[in-house]
Amino acid sequence: MVQGTVQVTHGGSSRWRRRSGEYPTLTAALAAAGDGDVLSIAPGTYRENLVLHHAVTLRGPEDGSGSVRIAPLDGVALTLRASAVVQDLYLEGQDRAAPALLVEDGSPELTDLRVSTHSAAGIEVRGAGARPLVRRCTVENPAGVGIAVLDGGGGVFEECEVVASGQTGFSVRGGGRPRLERCRIHHSTGAGIAVTGEGSGLEALGCEVYEVRGSGVQIAARAAARLTDCAVHRTSADGVTLDTDAVLTLAGCDIHDIPENAVDLRSRSVLTLGRTTVRRFGRNGLSVWDPGTRVDAESCEIHDSTGDYPAVWVSDGASASLTSCRVHDVPDALFVLDRGSSVEVTDSDLSQVRNTAVSVSDGATAQLDDCRIREAATGAWFRDHGSGGVLADCTIDAVQTGVIVTKGADPALQRCTVTSPTEAGFYVSAGGRGTFTACRVTDSSGFGFHVLDGCRTTLTRCHTERCSRGGYEFAEDGPVAEECTGDGSGLRSAAQSAPGGGLTGTQSGVRTVGAARSPEAQPVPAGRVSVPRPADPGAEGPSAAVAGRASGAVLGQLDALVGLDSVKREVRALTDMIEVGRRRQQAGLKAASVRRHLVFTGSPGTGKTTVARLYGEILASLGVLERGHLVEVSRVDLVGEHIGSTAIRTQEAFERARGGVLFIDEAYALAPEDSGRDFGREAIDTLVKLMEDHRDAVVVIVAGYTVEMERFLTVNPGVASRFSRTIAFGDYGPGELLRIVEQQAEEHEYRLGEGTAEALLRYFTELPKGPAFGNGRTARQTFESMVERHAGRVAQLSEPSTDDLTLLFPADLPTLPTPC
Repeated sequence: MVQGTVQVTHGGSSRWRRRSGEYPTLTAALAAAGDGDVLSIAPGTYRENLVLHHAVTLRGPEDGSGSVRIAPLDGVALTLRASAVVQDLYLEGQDRAAPALLVEDGSPELTDLRVSTHSAAGIEVRGAGARPLVRRCTVENPAGVGIAVLDGGGGVFEECEVVASGQTGFSVRGGGRPRLERCRIHHSTGAGIAVTGEGSGLEALGCEVYEVRGSGVQIAARAAARLTDCAVHRTSADGVTLDTDAVLTLAGCDIHDIPENAVDLRSRSVLTLGRTTVRRFGRNGLSVWDPGTRVDAESCEIHDSTGDYPAVWVSDGASASLTSCRVHDVPDALFVLDRGSSVEVTDSDLSQVRNTAVSVSDGATAQLDDCRIREAATGAWFRDHGSGGVLADCTIDAVQTGVIVTKGADPALQRCTVTSPTEAGFYVSAGGRGTFTACRVTDSSGFGFHVLDGCRTTLTRCHTERCSRGGYEFAEDGPVAEECTGDGSGLRSAAQSAPGGGLTGTQSGVRTVGAARSPEAQPVPAGRVSVPRPADPGAEGPSAAVAGRASGAVLGQLDALVGLDSVKREVRALTDMIEVGRRRQQAGLKAASVRRHLVFTGSPGTGKTTVARLYGEILASLGVLERGHLVEVSRVDLVGEHIGSTAIRTQEAFERARGGVLFIDEAYALAPEDSGRDFGREAIDTLVKLMEDHRDAVVVIVAGYTVEMERFLTVNPGVASRFSRTIAFGDYGPGELLRIVEQQAEEHEYRLGEGTAEALLRYFTELPKGPAFGNGRTARQTFESMVERHAGRVAQLSEPSTDDLTLLFPADLPTLPTPC
């Protein structure tokens, strides 16, 4: 298409110049035009860089055919520095360092533009004076950002579409503050919307972000945004992310079909949710991390998880508040963990939960008021010491177990009702505590209140009805029950009532005081109800006690390892599940099936083998494995050179690990990407069958780099299903590497002299972290090098002192390797 002509119609009745004119170029027409003039552009391709200094109207044919193309070979196609009107144009750019359309000043109106370009940005609004109104414009920019608003710019974007951007679809930074109405952003390679930097903000109404190869919406670095009636879906990463003091409000939004976290926020970010739906997500629906980070959700719905993760995850000192919300059809509803983390849930429904509705661990707290939990394996589980909170006026219905309290957890439950549990209404074991006031259990297929192991639990004015195995089952030297009643159904033994209409007693550690008698409500009998035990000779007695002590010792050794906080939490969670399952079996209850096979991902030297060895010892101490020993193998140990030899080698390795742990390092090497007829696949197939046929005999742990292990899990349909969870081992930081050196020094009776710790910290900070970086192995090698250099220095002394023989100084540090 060749260049056409431009007709200029001059505005105003008192102009001395002619009323209209025709020009061969846009540049010539703009030179002759002034404020109020109209430039009508004939169809054609104009290879000009246009700059609008006046409030003119620049328009192409109204048929919207895109027959007017502004397509310079480089630079900015169209720059606006005035409140001009531009409509019905097709803009192209080829400059990777400049935008196709740049708004630098004024409040121009841009209507029905199509920007199809390979530029730094399709449209860029820059500067505090730039406030465009952009209507029905389409931006396609595979080379860069779709639309960028920066350096204090603003404006309103109505019914615009950003498609196929090579980076972020809509980017706001440097204090920009635009408003989006009914816009669509899709098929971008980066985030759909990104708002970054202090003072930056965005308001979006009725917008849609989808088919994004990245996160849908990112708010970071003290930026703020508000999205109303917006949809975010079909991203390849998290749906919405907040980081570093970000603030976001979602009102009436729909976030769905997200393979990762639907919403993830960290580092003191604050999220407010109202009337928002989160559905079909692969990891967490809400993922909340770090002290000061907070979520406030009201009238929201989170449902239909497609993965195996909790719908709401609150950890590392974060907090969340849910009011009048619904969480349903998920593996777990709400997990809150780590000291300082807390949740408040009010007038909310948690239902159709495959595992645990509310899990509280590692010193976290949860407060639930007037909530309804139904159709879950466990209603609420307070797992360990320091974990607690309050459940008040809650109902728990159609669950296996209503509330579990274990390992020193100490919640308060007030006026809570558990209806129709298949096992216990309230279950306390392993040193759990808890106070239960005016709580009720009805129609239990097991016990009403089941308290084991001498747990110091207090029950006041509690009541049970129609519990098949008994209303109350207490171990010796344990709970205190005051004014508690039951209808007597399912009781295996009864105590005689004391004179005066009350019942008192101290048998089996139960003290029942002043329980009023009525025809339908009988006092709790003081005494232990007999409970059938499994016919396992090791289930009770001294051997079980020794196993428990051994488990604690091994867990203590795990806790002593440097770093690995998330790994320790994962292992403890598995251990807790197995421990409680064992105790439930001892109590004659069903124990949930726990798949013990694991995937360890991370770089070399991060402790994977050490943790695998400790994990085997823990399982042995709990009676899950016979020996708990570790057999470590790799591809070379499993894969043979001939047909059939691989299966034999794999079976032999499996047999050596029987009763313990088979640890396969660099397991992804069994399935190389260009495998062809590689025999590694035979090893995988054999292993999968052995794991199924001998599922209780051996625990299998596969380990390797993160990305490669993700691929490994897809090579055989049975591989992913055999492993219960993946535990990620992060790289050690400089401080953790320093602690490893300090531990090595203490173990070998060395000390760090003055300034050595600081020098080590600088050394590990500056040390290159390339593919060969060995993490903990590097720290140990550094210590060994220091010892060698120390020996060379001290050997020259004729009579070294004790300090000379033990102190390591900065001079003993090895030289940093020279970067390649």
